[in-house]
Amino acid sequence: MAFTYPAARRDDAVVDDFHGTQVPDPYRWLENPDDAEVVRFVEEQNKVSEPYLNSSPVRAKFNARMTELFDYPKRGAPFKRGERYFYHHNSGLQNQYVLYMQEALDAEPKVLLDPNTLSEDGTVALGSTAFSEDGKLMAYGLSSSGSDWMTIKVRRVDDQTDLADELKFVKFSCLSWTHDNKGFFYNRYDDAMAQQGDKDLGTETDINLNQKLYYHFVGTTQAEDIMCFDIPEHPKWMAGIEVTDDGKYFVLSITEGCEPVNRVYVCEATAITGQLQFQKVVDNFDAEYEYLCNDGPVFTFKTDLDAPRKRVVRADISLPELKWSEVIAETADVLEFVSVVNHNFMVVCYLRDVKNVLELHDMSGKLLTTFPLDIGSVSSCTGRRKDSAIFFSFTSFLSPGTIFHCDLTKDKIEPIVFYQTEVKGFDGSKFETKQVFYESKDGTKIPMFIVCRKGMELNQNNPTLLYGYGGFDISITPSFSVSRVIFCGHLNGVLAVANIRGGGEYGKVWHKGGSLANKQNVFDDFQAAAEYLIKEKYTQPAKLCINGGSNGGLLVGACINQRPDLFGAAVAQVGVMDMLRFHKFTIGHAWTTDYGCADKPDEFAYLIKYSPLHNVRVNDKSQYPAVLVMTGDHDDRVVPLHSLKFIATLQHVLGSDPKQTNPLLARVEVKAGHGRGKPTKKVIEEISDMYSFIALSLKIEWVD
Repeated sequence: MAFTYPAARRDDAVVDDFHGTQVPDPYRWLENPDDAEVVRFVEEQNKVSEPYLNSSPVRAKFNARMTELFDYPKRGAPFKRGERYFYHHNSGLQNQYVLYMQEALDAEPKVLLDPNTLSEDGTVALGSTAFSEDGKLMAYGLSSSGSDWMTIKVRRVDDQTDLADELKFVKFSCLSWTHDNKGFFYNRYDDAMAQQGDKDLGTETDINLNQKLYYHFVGTTQAEDIMCFDIPEHPKWMAGIEVTDDGKYFVLSITEGCEPVNRVYVCEATAITGQLQFQKVVDNFDAEYEYLCNDGPVFTFKTDLDAPRKRVVRADISLPELKWSEVIAETADVLEFVSVVNHNFMVVCYLRDVKNVLELHDMSGKLLTTFPLDIGSVSSCTGRRKDSAIFFSFTSFLSPGTIFHCDLTKDKIEPIVFYQTEVKGFDGSKFETKQVFYESKDGTKIPMFIVCRKGMELNQNNPTLLYGYGGFDISITPSFSVSRVIFCGHLNGVLAVANIRGGGEYGKVWHKGGSLANKQNVFDDFQAAAEYLIKEKYTQPAKLCINGGSNGGLLVGACINQRPDLFGAAVAQVGVMDMLRFHKFTIGHAWTTDYGCADKPDEFAYLIKYSPLHNVRVNDKSQYPAVLVMTGDHDDRVVPLHSLKFIATLQHVLGSDPKQTNPLLARVEVKAGHGRGKPTKKVIEEISDMYSFIALSLKIEWVD
């Protein structure tokens, strides 16, 4: 099928000099999302992609089945604040989750906040929430159209009424109440306040610098808020505060990017009248420290200091010299999280070969019990030091979720099922999950999950979706997805999730092995996953689609440039595609800890080698796979210019190549961001388009 792509203007006069290397940037004009020419470009791209996606005979059936299966009750784990319990719940197809409250676990639930009532199209989402110590007030953040910007409001819990308080220009913020219930800490960007005024936030690309920490007294205006901490000499640093569980200290955590390392400053809780004076407990970026609890000045942290897979340590910060004592030593598994509960217990979660293990320890570190779990993920765990019970949610590729309740006051401590999620019409027994380990280019063993129908014939002809991420110390653990089980069930597909380097699956070494100058390992790992699936006869290149979002979108873009012959289709969602300029927009500067920065000669040298935007070339032997680039006009995390410049380059370089019969398309969602808070209706439409594209590209037919 021949495709006629929009003719995008090229400005050949735009050339950057990177340390003596001339790099053209002819689509620089696409960096201004509000410009009329850019708006027209987006409209023209959608005019090409929409008819093609709608032409798929699979689309209507997929959309109907997705709507049917997605219509199941989804519930979050309960958590206690004050004397009440709270939980998030979606009846099925509601655009946003509703926040409920109960006087007791068996009491009638009452709506505390329903975001679905705040917009007609469901694009206003509830973000962060924080309750006052007495549980009578809730500070909560609302975001619009998928933007990272939030507006903070305060609601009285007793009568579900909002107070007059409204805080704007809030992004990447902490939200922590002081124990006197008078107010809370939060972060804002004063520069954005000055630059944007009352303009719509979310489409701008201005860099986010000089974040400040403020304290808000309930009942006052934002103009009266007290600035408690800023770091003008380090505009890229960000600082969030946590009030200790005894209310007697403020713990400040300072980061300089997305690297999981931080400084720790502490001060005694005091009357807030201005800048807080902190004791610098840790004043370097050598390791990660996460506050767990304290008994007076004796503080307990989870850290990777001298322990790449993390451990628990303790120190008395009142002593002249900080001396760490080990509470739980590093093990062969990665320590994911620790929750201190019921005063003297620690719930400890490990990641063992990308599967969670949940344990209970006493405060000395002694193991008391290991909770029985199937193969899967602990997706959440609620419970504070003052709480006598915990709730945790468990999920897997074929299990939509179970919430367990565990009373820690009983002699025999064991979790019981509190809530079992049921998906009407889904039979998980028809499918199977296996984990394999394959060799990457350098011989490193990489784990990969494979999900498919039981008894599937390995005939090299199965449609296969290979997903990856590989960055920022993020582990991709088993999770339930309606669209993926539809792909496996009705499109006879194979799902493969490769746990490539760059993630956190095996700790700091695994992360470092796929970041900065080692980033090519990530692409090699992903390509080796595709080669394994082909070698083991699951599929063939023409039947293989790769997919990833954000950093995973970068992964997809780099891999189709390096090995266009290896894939039949590729879907890149909200990807980072311009590796030479990403740090100049919104929060992109924080990613330099994982990617590097083209402003530095040595880092430019490796970035230019894999940057998706700068490595699109006609291949003498093979055309590119069918490509779908997906983004949202309000994505202010990975701004849409990445996807727009990339698709323009793909269409310009490859569109006239007679070998290139596979489509090169973009789908740009309006009033949508990076993903979080996207209304259910938009999710279903977007996913239906994505799988319609996959079905057309891999020539898949629907199976009832």
